[in-house]
This record gives sequence, C-alpha cells and structure tokens, in this order.
Amino acid sequence: MSDVWSISYGELALRLVVAAVLGGIVGWERELNNSPAGFRTHILVSVGSALIMLISIYGFSEFMQEPRVTFDPGRISAQVVSGIGFLGAGTILRQGVTVSGLTTAASLWVVAGIGLAVGTGFMFAAVLTTMIALISLELLNRIETGMLKKRSLCVIHVTVIDEPGKLGELASCIAEQGGNVRRVKIEERDKDVAEELDITFMVRLSERMAIAELLDQIRQIRGVKKVRSEGYER
Repeated sequence: MSDVWSISYGELALRLVVAAVLGGIVGWERELNNSPAGFRTHILVSVGSALIMLISIYGFSEFMQEPRVTFDPGRISAQVVSGIGFLGAGTILRQGVTVSGLTTAASLWVVAGIGLAVGTGFMFAAVLTTMIALISLELLNRIETGMLKKRSLCVIHVTVIDEPGKLGELASCIAEQGGNVRRVKIEERDKDVAEELDITFMVRLSERMAIAELLDQIRQIRGVKKVRSEGYER
C-alpha cells in the first residue's frame, strides 16, 4: 500500500494540535468581544473539522487494496461546509429587525475551513487564512472605529401611526439629514393603541449634524406622534 494513504501518529497529533491552536487564536478574538461562540467553541470546530478531514483521507486506507473500490477523500469532509451552517445559525440573534452574530457565524465557518486545511496538510494555507481572519476581525475593526471617531451614535425613539411605508419614510428622512442608520427596532404598542408603533433607530451622526434639527425634521412627517432621543426630549 502506498504511503500516500497512511500517516504516522506523530503527524496526526501535530495536525490536530495545530488546528486547535489556529482555531483558538480566532476564538480568542471572539471571546474578547463577548461573542456567542468564543474560545472553546472555535477550538472544537477547528479540531473537529481537522479530524473529519483526517478520517476522510486516512481512515479507510485498509480498503484501498480491495478490488472495485473507489475512493473520494473529500466526500465526508464536504459535509462540514454545509453542516457548520447549523452551528453558525445558533450564534445569530434577531430582535425585531436587528440582527447580530453574523460575524461570529462567519468566523466559525472560516475556522471549519482552517481545520479542514490542517487535516489535509495545507499548513501554509491554514496559517495564512488565520492571519487574514484576525486582520479582518481585529485590525479592520479598529480602522473602521478610527475613521468614524468623529461621528457619534444617537438613539432616536419615534412613536408613529402604523401605516405602510412609514419605516422607509423615517429612514429616508434621517439619511437626507446626513445620518447613518445602524440598527432599527420595532415594537407594537398595547392593544389600546394598536394602530401605533414604537420605532427605535440607532443613528451615527457627524459632528456638524445638529440632533435638534434632525428631530424637527422627523416631527414634520405625517403620522409621527412623538420623537425623542437619548438626552433630548421633544
């Protein structure tokens, strides 16, 4: 039997350890950001993916000499790519129209790929992918924060009559005034005022943008009952 289909215990252990280290590096960054999936989860995903890849390549080597045996090393490992989606979906949280956890779900998907690469023996690709993932998660986040340091976040609460297209009208008004809507949350009022909605906008404002002028523009929209922001009340 060719040595291509066999692996020593030392090499096997090395690949699993490398997968744990690389997955842990990405997971530690997520842990520091209080993400739903952190240090341990990323290690488990990476090591598990590496193990599945090792099984796919070397787990059935004893059957290679059997007649009429076809062998596809990627058959089992391919299921990791689709299966990791179920785990990633568990990290995505949705409240109203606010969605969080997408970055963590993507990092789990990348870590699964890193584990598969390590299991195959593509160490350089696995290490490089880990470095790129860290740059994307940490360095680019700092750059974005630095570029937006002159802009501040403001939470605006609007009580409005529930009419079709009202949310879009409010968002357009904020955008026209130079605001950038980051998140939106919609809550229905109690049964006595069921025709009204409470909409909360998280808006990023520039330094030269006056919050009072923005609130005045929102108040002029037909159907708006009440507008207030954190620190302001109109």
